[in-house]
Amino acid sequence: MGAGGMGRTLASMCAQDANEAGTRRWRVRGFIDEDRELHGTRVDGLPVLGGLEAVGRCPGADLVISICHADHQGARRRIVQALGLPPLRYPTIVHRTAVVDPSCTMGYGTVLMPMVCVLPGVTIGDHVIVRPHTMMAADVVVRDYGTVAAQVFLGRHAVVEENAYVGAGTKVREYTSVGRGSVVGMGSLVLGHVPRGETWAGNPLRRLAPASRLTDRGPT
Repeated sequence: MGAGGMGRTLASMCAQDANEAGTRRWRVRGFIDEDRELHGTRVDGLPVLGGLEAVGRCPGADLVISICHADHQGARRRIVQALGLPPLRYPTIVHRTAVVDPSCTMGYGTVLMPMVCVLPGVTIGDHVIVRPHTMMAADVVVRDYGTVAAQVFLGRHAVVEENAYVGAGTKVREYTSVGRGSVVGMGSLVLGHVPRGETWAGNPLRRLAPASRLTDRGPT
C-alpha cells in the first residue's frame, strides 16, 4: 500500500524473499495507492490496482502499508482505521539479513528492513517501519505506527512512542523517549525526552515546530 520509494522497495524485498529450499514466500500482486493518476499504470512492472476501495477486490491478499515519510506521518494509522480489517491481514515482514533476538516481540504489519539489529528484550508494536542498518539495544520499545529511519541507534530502554518518527542517522540515548506523534530530524542527538507532538532536530537538539505541521492530517 503506497507505490512510492518505500513501497517499491518492499515489493522488491518480498518478491525476492525465499525459504531455505528456494521457494518464494510471497507473490506480489501489485500496489494500492490513493493517487488516481497512478491507477491502471504499472510501477516496476507491477500494476497499481486502485485506491483503498481496491482492497475489497483482493479478499485473500496480505497487506503491507509502506507509507513512512515524515510528510505523511499518521497515514498508516488512518489507513488501518479506514479499512477495519482483521490484524491477521497484515503480515510481519523481516528481511533475511536482519538480526533479531528470539526474546523480542513484534506486532502485525511491522517491517524490518536489511541489516537491522534488534537485541534482547525489544518490543516493537503494530505497523512499525524500521529502515536499514538500525540498531536497537536491549529493552528498547517502539510503539504502534512508529517509524525508525536508516542508521538510527536506539540506546537501552529508549522508547519511541506511538506515531513518532526518528530521522535517519539519529542517536537516542538510553532511558530517553521520543514523544507520541513527535518528529526527530535526521542526524540528531537525543540526550533527553522529546515532548509529545513536537518537531526537534540537531546536535545539540532543539525544538523547531509542532509536529502537526508534518502530519497526514489524521489524529495524533
